[in-house]
Amino acid sequence: MLRKIDWERQIGRRLKLRDLHVFLTVTQCSSMGKAAAQLGVSPPTVSEVIADLEHALGVKLLDRSAQGVEPTIYGQALLRRGVVAFDELKQGIRDIEFLSDPTTGELRIGCSEPVSAAVLPPILDQFLQKYPRVVVHVNDVPPPTREMSGLRERKHDLILNRLVAPISRDPLGDDLNVEVLFDDPLVVAAGVHTRWPRRRKIDLAELIDEPWILAPADTWNYACVAEAFHARGLAMPKVRMLTLSVTLRTHLLANGPYIAAFAKSVLRLKADRYALKALPIDLPSRPSPIVIVTLKNRTLSPIVERFIASAREVVKPLASRN
Repeated sequence: MLRKIDWERQIGRRLKLRDLHVFLTVTQCSSMGKAAAQLGVSPPTVSEVIADLEHALGVKLLDRSAQGVEPTIYGQALLRRGVVAFDELKQGIRDIEFLSDPTTGELRIGCSEPVSAAVLPPILDQFLQKYPRVVVHVNDVPPPTREMSGLRERKHDLILNRLVAPISRDPLGDDLNVEVLFDDPLVVAAGVHTRWPRRRKIDLAELIDEPWILAPADTWNYACVAEAFHARGLAMPKVRMLTLSVTLRTHLLANGPYIAAFAKSVLRLKADRYALKALPIDLPSRPSPIVIVTLKNRTLSPIVERFIASAREVVKPLASRN
C-alpha cells in the first residue's frame, strides 16, 4: 500500500518546476542521455533529478531498459498533470502579454486542408486586420474531425474542421466543447466552359462516363458521391484523380473537362475566381457542419476568444444562406 504523500513537507517545498520540466523532457525523448543533450546538462544531472522526484513521491516514475526509458503508471499520471500545469503557465504568460499589448500574441490552429483552403482564409483576413501583430500557426489535421490528440496535448488552441455523420452521432469526448458554425453540404461542380453549367436539369446517370476528381476513398467527399450513385443503382463514375487538395481540384476543373464534388463553401468563395459552377444535382443529405473544437477544462486565452468571435462573424452569411 502506498504511503500518503505530505504535500507541504515532501512536495511543496522540494519540487521545482525545473525538476518537472526535466521529467517531461525525459519522457518525450525516451532517453536520459537525449534529454540531457536537449536540456544542455549532463546525464548524471538528469538521473539525479529523476531519482529525487521518485524519492519525494515514494514511487517509481520510469522503467529503464536497454531501449531507453518509459513512464510507469505513476509516471503517466504525473505526465498528464504536468503537461496541463505547464500549459496553464504558458497560457498565463500569453494572457499577460496580451493584457500589456492587446495586438500581440500567438494562436495555434489545427485545420484540415479542405477547410483551410476555403473557410479559414476569410476568417484570418478579418482577424489579422484587427490584430496585425498576432502570429498564427496553422497545423494540418486529418479531415474530418476525429483526431483530437493535438488538442488534448495542448499543441493546438482550437481545431477548425468538418464534423460529419456518423462521427457527429458519436461523442468526441466529454472533455471537448464543439461549437457548430454552419452546415456545409457537398455539391457537384464543373468549369463554366463545359456544357454542363448551361443545363437546367442533369441526371446523375449522364455523368457516369465523365472524368471525375474526388477526395480519397476514406473521405466524406467520396462517400457522398458513392452513396448518390448507389442510391440510383449506378456504378461509381470514372474517377481520374483522387486528392485532398482543393487547389488542385479547382485548377483542373477550371481548365479541363472534369466533374468534381466540393463543399458548398468552396464554391461560394472560389467559383468566380476559378470560373466554376455548381450543377443541378441533388446529393443525399448528410449533416456536415464546420465546427470549432476546444478543451472544456482549458481556459481560453483572449486571443483565442477573439479569433472565435471573428469566425462567428465571418461565417454568418454562410450560415444564413443554409
